Amino acid sequence: MAIAVLLLLAIGGSPAQARSSAPAASTAHVYLLRGVLNIFSLGLDDIAVKLRAQGIPVTVANFASWSSLADEAAAGYKSGRIKTIILVGHSSGATALPDMVAKLDQLGAPVKLAIGLDSVFRTSLSGRVGRYINFYIANGAGTPVQKTGQFQGKLENVNVQNVPGVGHMSIEKNQIMQQKVISEIDAVVFGRSVPASGPQRPRQPGEASAARSGTASAAAVR
Repeated sequence: MAIAVLLLLAIGGSPAQARSSAPAASTAHVYLLRGVLNIFSLGLDDIAVKLRAQGIPVTVANFASWSSLADEAAAGYKSGRIKTIILVGHSSGATALPDMVAKLDQLGAPVKLAIGLDSVFRTSLSGRVGRYINFYIANGAGTPVQKTGQFQGKLENVNVQNVPGVGHMSIEKNQIMQQKVISEIDAVVFGRSVPASGPQRPRQPGEASAARSGTASAAAVR
């Protein structure tokens, strides 16, 4: 009897978040798309490890697999195994995201969240997505994403050129950027709030300088 009581106390004393996170995570799936040759986006593997540690199912693949991954995600969505589809891409992987969003919409499986990390070509967005965040480096190779008349959802183009140490080849490895991506995913999967230290609007000439703060500039496309 005493042992049974102790076991019940141990179970009851576990954190509420730990008890509730697994069911929520099990219905979400994050697809991480690497760029060219699978050797320039290895920071996505670090993000995958951190997400899996939270119980979030993750698939990491080259951007060239986006179409077959869309078929896989749509099948999971229609079966009820996946209820929340989340996409993240770096470089060419980010360039492929709008195509994957559009195909998933056509297959009847809307994307809840998509995050692009410095797409190398100009892309246009159509289809349905709850929120599309395009982190790009304005003074580098990255470009904003444009939305078409067929787009439904919220699009944000966020210039992160002021994030310390960020570059096209390091944006997905940068610890600040990794935390931004994970925080956005956690907000969707677990209902957590995104830290207030997130991106801010671009500074205008004459405003007080805040360059030393290292915070990112943001321009939301409405």
